[in-house]
Amino acid sequence: MPVTVVRFNLVAPGASPAELGARYRAALEMAAYADEHGITMVQTEEHHGVENNWLPSPFVFAGAVLGATRRLAVTVSAVIGPLHDPLRLAEDIAVLDLLSGGRLVTVAGIGYRPEEYARAGVEWARRGRLQDEVLRTLLRAWTGEEFAYRGRTVRVTPRPASEPHPLLLVGGSSRAAARRAARLGLPFFPSAHLPELEAYYKERLVEYGTQGWVMMPAAQTPLLHIAEDPDRVWAKYGGHFLHEARTYASWQSADIRSAVRSRATSVEELRAEGVYRVLTPEQCAAEGLDNLVLHPLVGGMPLEEGWRSLRLFAERALPALDG
Repeated sequence: MPVTVVRFNLVAPGASPAELGARYRAALEMAAYADEHGITMVQTEEHHGVENNWLPSPFVFAGAVLGATRRLAVTVSAVIGPLHDPLRLAEDIAVLDLLSGGRLVTVAGIGYRPEEYARAGVEWARRGRLQDEVLRTLLRAWTGEEFAYRGRTVRVTPRPASEPHPLLLVGGSSRAAARRAARLGLPFFPSAHLPELEAYYKERLVEYGTQGWVMMPAAQTPLLHIAEDPDRVWAKYGGHFLHEARTYASWQSADIRSAVRSRATSVEELRAEGVYRVLTPEQCAAEGLDNLVLHPLVGGMPLEEGWRSLRLFAERALPALDG
């Protein structure tokens, strides 16, 4: 069976606080439904100060999802490490690890939006050094022992339940990210299908005498929406897919590599490109993908359409995979 993921970033352009509240509550209900139907994972992410209301607090949302579910994992992919206080981040992850029985997965990236650093008063040029500090601090903090931190002795409690520590991966598409993961003996999560970067990471593991592994996105990792009539969805809701695709594209410089990067400038181009796919349940089951990533509330998708997609995915596409 493939890994099945339901993704939430809670984007909703122009939404009122009441509308956003309804969207957040619906996402929790969707997560509980996904858990009941055997879906593997909920994925969420972090961006700040975005006009379309992109989720800025992934661990708060992750905690709510973990509280509403019992089996599925929740992945924060990715937390922008340098924007966080390392000690507080260690505490938050430890508490969520204890509450969930180890179901939280954290992917640590450094981001790609200088404006987020400026907003937080963090120097963009220092992001690599800050990320090193964050990761080292998390690993030391989770031992529960005292350690030296910025010239003082500190201790973080409570200790997390997971051994040796909560699952923490280093994300990115650069050699610097691969080196950082290998140096710290942490698993590496490339942001796209990059076999050459996996090979580089494994070479650095040997160089540093550490151990690790790679969680590599498949060559094709489309974002899915399930519908009885894909033509209807593209015609009626294609603008929601395009909004997210264009937002991502506006943030990413030429050297950023992402599994969901789109170059489309129209709904027609986006549909032909294949980064976002609207499939029938039968088409979804027949795609042969290793990872099925459903994005039910993409780009401010109306809640009723998001629910329709999720139910078709859980009740018709997934059972067909078993068959």
